[in-house]
Amino acid sequence: MADRPQDQPKPLRGGLPAPVRPAEIGAREVVAYLREHPDFLDRHPDALRLLRAPVRSADDDVLDFQHFMLERLRGDLGRLHDEQRSLIAASRGNLASQSRVHKAVLTMLRALSFEHLLQIVTTDLAVLIDVDVVTLGVESSASRIPRLPVHGIHLLPSGTVDRLLGPNRDTLLCTDIQGDPALFGEAAGLVRSQALLRLSFSRTAPVGLMCIGTRTVDTFQPGLGTELLTFLAHTLEITIAQWLDRAR
Repeated sequence: MADRPQDQPKPLRGGLPAPVRPAEIGAREVVAYLREHPDFLDRHPDALRLLRAPVRSADDDVLDFQHFMLERLRGDLGRLHDEQRSLIAASRGNLASQSRVHKAVLTMLRALSFEHLLQIVTTDLAVLIDVDVVTLGVESSASRIPRLPVHGIHLLPSGTVDRLLGPNRDTLLCTDIQGDPALFGEAAGLVRSQALLRLSFSRTAPVGLMCIGTRTVDTFQPGLGTELLTFLAHTLEITIAQWLDRAR
C-alpha cells in the first residue's frame, strides 16, 4: 500500500478528511490586497481601530500615517460642528415658533367678546405667528354664498373642507401655490404657501377652516410637524364653541 503524501490531510473517523489549515498570510499579501482594494478602509472603517500609527521618521520613504488619521479626525470634527450648529438653529427656530403660538393662544383666550375673538383671529393673529394672512372659512348649505360683512371670514360651499383636506385629515400644508380668493379673499395674491386646518366646533355646528397664508414659497412644506398649528386650531375650536354656547 502506497504511503500518503505528507501534505495530504489524514482521514478522520467515518472517512471524512481533516480540515486543511489555511496558509499564513504575510505582509506582502496584505499590501498586495490593499493595493487592489484602495477603498478597503472606507468599506471597513472599524479596521482602522486595529491599526497602530507609525512613529514619525525623518526618512522620506516612511509614510506618516498619523497625518491621515489627523485629517480624518478633523473631517469628523467639522461634520460634528456643522450638525451641532444645524441642531441649535433648528431648536431656536422651534422655540421661537412655540413662543409665538403660545402668545397667540393667550391673546385669543383674553377676548372680551365673540366679535373681539374674530377680530383677533383675522387681524392680530397674522402678526402674532409671523405670517401674512389668517382667515376663517365656515361651510354653508345655502344655494348662494353671500359675502359676509366681517373682514377675514368667508362662507364656503358645503363639503369644501373635505374636498380640500380629505375626509380623514385635519391639516394640509402646501408650498409653491397661488392663493385661492375663496379662502383668502383680497389677500390671495400674496399667498404662495398655506396651512389649512379643520375646525370642528360641535356635532351640530357647520365645519370650519382656518387658513394661514404666507408669501414665502416654502414656509409650509408637506411633511413638516404640525403639532403647534394643530394646538392653535384646537384652542380656537374650543374658544369659539364656548362663545357660541354663551349666546344660546
